[in-house]
Amino acid sequence: MQLRLAGETEGAFWENRALDGQLPPLNSSEWINFGGDKCWPAPQSDWPRYQGREWPPPVAFDSLPLEAVAEERGVTLTSPVDPGFGIQVTRHVELDAEQPVMRIRTEYRKMSGDAVRVGVWSITQMRDPERIFMLLPEQSAFADGDVHLMPAEPEELRIEGRLLSLARHPSECAKIGSDGASMAWVGRNCVVRIDAETGPGEYPDGGCVTEVYTNSDPLPYVELEAMGPLASLSAGERIERSTVYMIMPRSTQDPEAEARKIFCLR
Repeated sequence: MQLRLAGETEGAFWENRALDGQLPPLNSSEWINFGGDKCWPAPQSDWPRYQGREWPPPVAFDSLPLEAVAEERGVTLTSPVDPGFGIQVTRHVELDAEQPVMRIRTEYRKMSGDAVRVGVWSITQMRDPERIFMLLPEQSAFADGDVHLMPAEPEELRIEGRLLSLARHPSECAKIGSDGASMAWVGRNCVVRIDAETGPGEYPDGGCVTEVYTNSDPLPYVELEAMGPLASLSAGERIERSTVYMIMPRSTQDPEAEARKIFCLR
């Protein structure tokens, strides 16, 4: 799965090309990470309750083949029913006809089993960036505008007004969260803005709407993640959440100027 500007050979998404042509082994205790864009059930802390293990992710969300149907401007992807959560995932991926925008609408349908409390969690794995930005809300529920979700300190973390930025740490895995809805990835040739759909409700990880994870070497990728509010799903019920991706070519050498431009900040 890839997102790039027309005419470019290098896309923004990270792909694990060492796995080209392979299928993940069933019932593996190892996570086979193909890269790209995916969705998992939030919160991660509840995975042992529904699948009997903390890791790797639930199979139907992450490692089983999907049914694909081509649409006029995109594709609809449908998963099998996950055996632990009893949820079927449908993702509608669509390109905008007038602007460089992709929309992904993710649906979780509860098909079987007891009720589960779950939220839509979209994970976009992207190449090693020049810098990552999060647009903080004018009034954040977090004292510092963000919350650290892993022990390691994010690399080169800075907050200037509403603009939080960081880089990928080469030797430590780090993760932070925010109650802001917008993130930006600044790469060598392009900039990608990701906007999470917001609304009322209790969000995972203490109220995070967006999260950024940076992976250590030797796999140089980062994750820009969008969270949906938690809901109790019984059989026959569904929830959905949309994520919007805008891609633009680089116009300056300054990563912060690129972020301010794509966020429409002065």
